[in-house]
Amino acid sequence: MGRGKLRIYLGAAPGVGKTYSMLSEAHRRVERGTDCVVAFVEHHSRPRTEVMLHGLEMMPRAEIEYRDTMFTEMDVDAVLARRPAVALVDELAHTNIPGSRNAKRWQDVEELLAAGIDVVSTVNIQHLESLGDVVESITGVRQRETVPDEVVRRADQIELVDMSPQALRRRMAHGNVYKPDKVDAALSNYFRPGNLTALRELALLWTADRVDEYLQEYRTEHRVSKIWGSRERIVVGLTGGPEGRTLIRRAVRLAEKGAGGEVLAVYISRSDGLTSASPKELAVQRTLVEDLGGTFHHIVGDDIPAGLLDFARGVNATQIVLGVSRRRSWQYAFSPGVSATVARESGPDLDVHIVTHDEAAKGRNLPVVRRTKLGRSRTIWGWLVSIVGPVLLTLLLGVTPEIGLANDVLLFLTLTVAAALLGGLRPALASAAAGSVLLNYYFTPPIHELTIADPENIVALVVFVGVAISVASVVDLAARRTHQAARLRAEAETLSFLAGSVLRGETGLDALLERLRETFAMESVALLERRDDTEPWSCVAFVGTRPVGRPEDADVDMPVGDHLALALTGRVLPGEDRRVLGAFAAQAAVVLDRQRLVDEAEEARRQAEGNKIRTSLLAAVSHDLRTPLAGIKASVSSLRSDDVDWSEEDRAELLANVEEGADRLDHLVGNLLDVSRLETGTVTAVLRQTDLDEVVPMALVGVPDDSVELDIPETLPMVVVDRGLLERAVANIVENAVKYSPAGTPVLIAASALADRVELRVVDRGPGVPDEAKDRIFGAFQRYGDAPRGAGVGLGLAVARGFVEAMGGTVTAEDTPGGGLTMTIGLRMEEGAPPFHPDATTGTT
Repeated sequence: MGRGKLRIYLGAAPGVGKTYSMLSEAHRRVERGTDCVVAFVEHHSRPRTEVMLHGLEMMPRAEIEYRDTMFTEMDVDAVLARRPAVALVDELAHTNIPGSRNAKRWQDVEELLAAGIDVVSTVNIQHLESLGDVVESITGVRQRETVPDEVVRRADQIELVDMSPQALRRRMAHGNVYKPDKVDAALSNYFRPGNLTALRELALLWTADRVDEYLQEYRTEHRVSKIWGSRERIVVGLTGGPEGRTLIRRAVRLAEKGAGGEVLAVYISRSDGLTSASPKELAVQRTLVEDLGGTFHHIVGDDIPAGLLDFARGVNATQIVLGVSRRRSWQYAFSPGVSATVARESGPDLDVHIVTHDEAAKGRNLPVVRRTKLGRSRTIWGWLVSIVGPVLLTLLLGVTPEIGLANDVLLFLTLTVAAALLGGLRPALASAAAGSVLLNYYFTPPIHELTIADPENIVALVVFVGVAISVASVVDLAARRTHQAARLRAEAETLSFLAGSVLRGETGLDALLERLRETFAMESVALLERRDDTEPWSCVAFVGTRPVGRPEDADVDMPVGDHLALALTGRVLPGEDRRVLGAFAAQAAVVLDRQRLVDEAEEARRQAEGNKIRTSLLAAVSHDLRTPLAGIKASVSSLRSDDVDWSEEDRAELLANVEEGADRLDHLVGNLLDVSRLETGTVTAVLRQTDLDEVVPMALVGVPDDSVELDIPETLPMVVVDRGLLERAVANIVENAVKYSPAGTPVLIAASALADRVELRVVDRGPGVPDEAKDRIFGAFQRYGDAPRGAGVGLGLAVARGFVEAMGGTVTAEDTPGGGLTMTIGLRMEEGAPPFHPDATTGTT
């Protein structure tokens, strides 16, 4: 059983006739004898659409109850059991009611397709996931129901249902889309002509891209190499030279002459990595073509004309734009050039434009290879070998038996190679010159004369000089390339470090500046900033010795934009180091911006938290504080009333109510003040050594005597705490535990020592707290579960944790074995206290 086929009617806007077109297609298929059913179609009370449902088999819908209301959705099981050849499913992006088989209707459609059932569906362009932000910016309405683009792209057929904005607005005015009472609002809001025009353009462009994909797939499957000019695609050949900008702008103007033109800039580099292109110029040209709406492509190929033509035919281009060659006239004797070759080989289906420019016939202007410094010591040794070496070799050969002119030449050639390896080309040339003179004077007949009798010896000496110069040049070039490669490797490692730090999101500005200082062996590195050109520079960050105050005072300065600069002191850097220095400078600017964004985000978070606390405070004042006030006012008003003669018992009860309400108010206001102190960081702990058995009983004054059970060994080490803060923290935690403990089950307060800390545990047998909520209960204004509003404002645990952390302790929540919650307070033990042994004889408070 194969997979079913999906056909989608894509609408530019609601009301263009997607469902009507789908139902028309269904009637045509039924007339041809196709087994077609309506799985789900919503006519939205549109008479013309409702009429189109007549004569079609409609599948029953599934009824789902949600929040005491019955809803209907497509019955996927019924459609799978019926197994029609074609199923009509309207509104592909629809979100199903909770409790349905799938969350989205397109997932229902996927099941039908997997079962081999063909599906015809509808969707509007604004429901595509990738266009959500664009549609919202156009219409001001965020689409809640979306469908992934890939689902629509996988459709076997996509048919655009289009209508001009004027025609759609007339259709709405006639009442064919919405009910009359909604027409005016729709026409003045979502269905404005500008909105409809923009949505229509989105639909046309998206469909055109999909058609282009179909065309490319067809050409690939059928191996069509001939270009089909269905759409103007213009390929711009770039060389990395300054004429590239002119070519890009010319290609863009050509593309604008035809609707839907596309510009593709391509640069072809050789596989050996050798190129005359300027990386900076290529970056500028890439930015230019992308700003103008085109795309940039970098490919590798040794045959540039063939690679350019293959690329153009691969993207189905219709035109190629090239510049007039920069080569001089005499260079055409070796080859016709890229432009002429491409024009000759392009064929009749690909037009080639050769554009003139200011750089034509001025030569390639290859970049000059800067000579690499080999170091002072190597240069000195090279000159010593080139000057002293031939003299010593001559003396050595003079006192040894004669070995022949050929061997003498080889020995002198060896000295020339050694000079090239050590000092470069110039010492090697000096060695070759000295060697040729010495060979001629001492070893070539007639000896001790600069004349040569035998012509063969003349050839030998000439060959010696030629070979010496050639070998010296190759050796020198290899040595310098090796040195350059080592330097470039070091640069690559540095740049790789910078790129890795960007990917990892590292934000250490000081670490980056320290790495910069170590890389270039500088004394200090400073990042300077100023707001505008009139203000003085200020130091944002620095490492090393005392930084400079201005870039002008530094040994090396690297500007980063208009108002940021790196200033380095210690030595003057060579010009070739400025590329890496520029990368460091750019990274420093990025890190600085990231740090500031993080600070701004943290400040925004703090403000949001403050707003949240203020909102919760207002809620607490409006309800939780007014409740005890209302009780106090009612009791006082009753006591002052002359209409009732209160008995002593009644008066005592009313006064008790007043006292209870006042105590509650005092407790609530105290917690509010404590939270305010914690938020503003004004809580200062006065730490001193204290015994727990002196503090904990004082914290239990506000709870019933039979609600708490103490188990605190008298031999526990003393803890370093603020007695007042600890008492308030324990009181809040115990009060919370008693509140949630079952009646008749006391809360256990136990203490023990562990390593250098003392743990105080408050154990209750209440309902407990899930793991995901254990940290949340320590937030301000947090009540867990169904605690009544009068049970407090949810500040007790927040205050407790804040006070304990101010003393250097911790408060954690964990499950009580057998059910309930255990709060553990960790406190610092007195320094130098002897280790605690739990098996020793102890008493209990």
